[in-house]
Amino acid sequence: MADHASAKKRARQTIKRTARNRNIRTNVRTCVKRVRAAVAAGNTGAAKKALIEAVSKIDAAVSKGIYHRKTGSRHISRLTHQVNTLS
Repeated sequence: MADHASAKKRARQTIKRTARNRNIRTNVRTCVKRVRAAVAAGNTGAAKKALIEAVSKIDAAVSKGIYHRKTGSRHISRLTHQVNTLS
């Protein structure tokens, strides 16, 4: 356990940051799951709406440093490709 003040503060910050990151990452995964479910069901309209939301969440996660820039781009690209194959 932390003994001095700065180490205690770092521990507190880590707890806060971990909670924030987990929340954002969970939201991204949920949105991605919605896109994939709509694609599996063959529902083009729902897939496109879900894709817009998922892209927004992924971009937000990238801007906050939760995902690397190229990881976010790869996820967006793959999801977009899946939705475009429905049309």
